[in-house]
Amino acid sequence: MSRVVLITGACGGIGRVLCERFAAQGDHVLALDRDAQQLAELAASIANCTPLQADITDAAATKAAVHAAVARHGAVDVLVANAGAAACSTLAATTPESWHADINLNLHGTYNTVEAVRPAMLERGQGCIVLIGSVNGLTALGHPAYSAAKAALVSYTKALALESGRRGVRANIVCPGTVKTQAWQARVDKDPQILEKLKKWYPLGDFATPDDIADAALFLSSSAARVITGVVLPVDGGLMAGNRVMAQELTLEDF
Repeated sequence: MSRVVLITGACGGIGRVLCERFAAQGDHVLALDRDAQQLAELAASIANCTPLQADITDAAATKAAVHAAVARHGAVDVLVANAGAAACSTLAATTPESWHADINLNLHGTYNTVEAVRPAMLERGQGCIVLIGSVNGLTALGHPAYSAAKAALVSYTKALALESGRRGVRANIVCPGTVKTQAWQARVDKDPQILEKLKKWYPLGDFATPDDIADAALFLSSSAARVITGVVLPVDGGLMAGNRVMAQELTLEDF
């Protein structure tokens, strides 16, 4: 059965694949992003995809865009709140302005997106919310403002699950580790071997692709996950399982 699926950050590396994968299984995708030109290109390349231009830090604009789309395509069955970005990589480099910008986009923007669909989901007695968090919300890995916002999303997800479950709405959060996307290009330009070097920290010896993140979102939004809510799901090659490099140095054994 076709569903209406709202995906934010649709034009990013993970967002594009989310749109492609949900549309490929027959869902109608409402692709929300603030970049009009990239949205037009994305919608032209995917069947069953409607572009929505809005900045999620603007609650009124986000709500208006979503409600206009709902009037044409029907109620949102699934929200994948994927939009996010990080500015400064250290506290030393963080300014009050950059701190507030990261919190505003990653935390407040996600709240604005959820609030654009949650009341209608509760009224209908059904709906699924998947937030895209980060392992940065689970431990300190740099980008402190971004990480603080992603940590808050973990608590927010649990509040959503707690308050919405008896009214038919599930909420879960996927926490990717490193994901191979264009967002890494600036760091690859500085050090072409950076991604290969990072693999030593991952127990599986590799990290995720956007398709791996889409697989998790598709599962959590499916009937196969009908009794799963409030879950924090790292999709991280085992990064949050433990520190493999430190374990080797502690035990003097090869893992």
